[in-house]
Amino acid sequence: MSDLLYIIAVILIIGWLLGFFVFSIGALIHVLLVFAVIAILFRLISGRRL
Repeated sequence: MSDLLYIIAVILIIGWLLGFFVFSIGALIHVLLVFAVIAILFRLISGRRL
């Protein structure tokens, strides 16, 4: 029975870590998208072509 609890605990920890990194990468992608939009707007405002 203790082996089963150990396996469940390991699976839950791995799932938690995967969820943590997926949300972190998702936040990073949103930050990069915001930087891209700001860069495009800056180029449009400054008069340069895309």
